[in-house]
This record gives sequence, structure tokens and C-alpha cells, in this order.
Amino acid sequence: MASVTREGAPARTTSLAGILLVVGSAVAWSYGGAIQRFIGVDDGWTLVFWRCLFAGLFLLCFMLLRDGPAGTRRLFQEMGRPGLAIALGFACISTCFVMAVSMTPVANVVLFMAAIPLFAALFARIFIGEPITAITWGAIGAVLAGITIMVSGSLGPGSSRLGLLLAGSIALIFAGMTVITRSHPGIRMTPAACAGSLIAALVAATQAGYLTVSPRDLMLLFAFGALNLGLGMALYVTGARMIPSALAALLGTLEMILAPLWMVLLHSEIPSMRTIGGGVLVLAALFTYLLHQAFKASKAAKTVVPS
Repeated sequence: MASVTREGAPARTTSLAGILLVVGSAVAWSYGGAIQRFIGVDDGWTLVFWRCLFAGLFLLCFMLLRDGPAGTRRLFQEMGRPGLAIALGFACISTCFVMAVSMTPVANVVLFMAAIPLFAALFARIFIGEPITAITWGAIGAVLAGITIMVSGSLGPGSSRLGLLLAGSIALIFAGMTVITRSHPGIRMTPAACAGSLIAALVAATQAGYLTVSPRDLMLLFAFGALNLGLGMALYVTGARMIPSALAALLGTLEMILAPLWMVLLHSEIPSMRTIGGGVLVLAALFTYLLHQAFKASKAAKTVVPS
């Protein structure tokens, strides 16, 4: 899952621990689709309920250990409307991810998600007037071309247009969440993600055909929620405080590479050649954009003269 924002004060130095934590978050997020394929539950809403319930409880325990009961209560109280908007967005994308993976190859979902930073740049230009460089415009064009190739290769017999629509919705909603965090940089992600997970679980409970699952599936659902979604978020928000945001974004792209790999190794789910070709184009555009952002950030840091 691509990151929306970090927590805490801006990082001043690059820390090896921060790098390892962010890489760990990318690894944790990358195996979500592979876990879902092992779960023998055929009701998508049941999957959403248990995954988001476990994720929400994991994040709540994480905040209680990190901030204490008083600090955790303060985090929720200070969310405000922007934080609530992020929570609702998180609830939507958590639900859409499970439903999309049920309908379309995991590679399609994560490669759509790879476009989030570029969609966010486009939305920021439209809604808050942030300028876009020529390199960014080129990367946006390349991403749109790559997505077109991917989609054209996923519309054959047995394909799910709804699954592709849900995958695209994840990227667009996440991009919108990114713009909100740019406009309100004080938003803390952990309480928003926790609240969003519990909101999604509550909604799913009203829609699920059943909630009782086998002990084996319950263990897999715990891993799907706590060790995939929850742990990934906890690792990211901890590690991203220690390293520059551009580096954190670059390291986060490891998720997009590992997720299809797990599917090939564990489930023999091999993407089509068009999906691979379009995905390579999307990832190349993303790397170009993120490297450009990292260069700009490094150049800006060097021009700052200590007082």
C-alpha cells in the first residue's frame, strides 16, 4: 500500500533503522494478495470484516503501547474533519482492495496502486494549485499509457471489469487522500488508519452473509489484517520519521515489485504479457518521478545555509 504521509516531525538525517523499517513495511504490505488467495472464504464482505477488524485492533494496541492511553485518546480527539476524511478514504480502499483481488489478478491491483504518487501530483495541481514540472507531466502520460496497455490485456474472456474499476478506485481515492494530507500536514496516519479499519469492519458486518469462519481461515485472516495491513502501517509510520520522504517513497515501491512475485511463486498466477509490459511502463514512470523528487529535495537541502 502506497504511503499517504509520515507521522511526526520532518526527518533531518537518513537512518539505517528507518530504511529497514520502511523496507519491512513494503514487504509486509506486499504479501496481502497472496494471503487472500489461501483463505477459503467466498464472501468478500466477510473477508473485509475480519481483515479490517484485526488491522484496527492491531493499530489500536500499537498506539496504546507507543503513546499510552492518554496519548492515544488525544490522537483520536485531534483528528478533526481532515483526519475523518482520511479515515473514510482508508475504509474505502481497504474494502476495494479485498474486492478487487477477489475479481482480478493481484498484479493489476498493485500496478494501479503504483500510479498513486502521479495521480496525487495531478490532483494537487487541480485542487490546490501545486505546479507540475515537465518531467512529472511526462511521467503522468507514461502511466496513463501503461494503464491502458494493462487494461487492454485484462479484458478478455473471464475478466472482471468491476475488479479493474475497483483497482483504479484505490489509486484515485489514495491520491485524493494524499492531497488532503498536503493541505493539512498535521494529520496523523495511525489513528486515521485505525478508525478507517474499524469503520470498514462495521460496514462489512452489516453486509456479510456470514461471519463464522474455520480456525484455519481465522488464523489466515489474522495474518491478512494484523500482520499485513496493520504491521505494515506500524512499520512505515515508525521508519518514515527517520528518513527523507522521497527516499521513503522510493523504498515503498518494493511492494509493487514483490506482490506479483509472491503470486507467481505461491499461486502460479502469472500476469499476461500486456500486464507485464504496461506494468513496466508504469513502474519506470514512477521511478523517474520519484528520483526527480529525491534530486529536488537533495538540491533544496544543500542550498540551506545553517544559521
